[in-house]
Amino acid sequence: MQNYYKVPCPTPDVIESKLASLPVGVEIIVAEAAQIIGFAAFSSIYPGPSLTSGLFMKELFVTAEARGAGVGKALVRAVARIAVEQGHKRVDWTADRDNPALLSFYAGLGALAQQEKVFCRLSGEALLSLSQV
Repeated sequence: MQNYYKVPCPTPDVIESKLASLPVGVEIIVAEAAQIIGFAAFSSIYPGPSLTSGLFMKELFVTAEARGAGVGKALVRAVARIAVEQGHKRVDWTADRDNPALLSFYAGLGALAQQEKVFCRLSGEALLSLSQV
């Protein structure tokens, strides 16, 4: 995943430390064969009283070597199973528009692109500025 986003990969010790300190409510499903070949990270979302709760899948990653072998589908299926078991009515996530193979994969799972939604981000100077009292 770091390769895709062109950022350096942390050491296994750093990854393990970060995973151990995840906040309550964040869950990760790992697919492994002799080593980790994929994962899905997600958390519960509760939009408000009388509104439908769900899971938000923050990351879905499968190693290049394991792609096409059903690992991604198995991971999303596991997230869907957890959503249903916990009484949630949906699973949401974002995807890069410039990745047609990924969009096709999600469509093949039955996921529908939500054209009425816009993904927003507050970061950098804007985040710092807004956070000031």
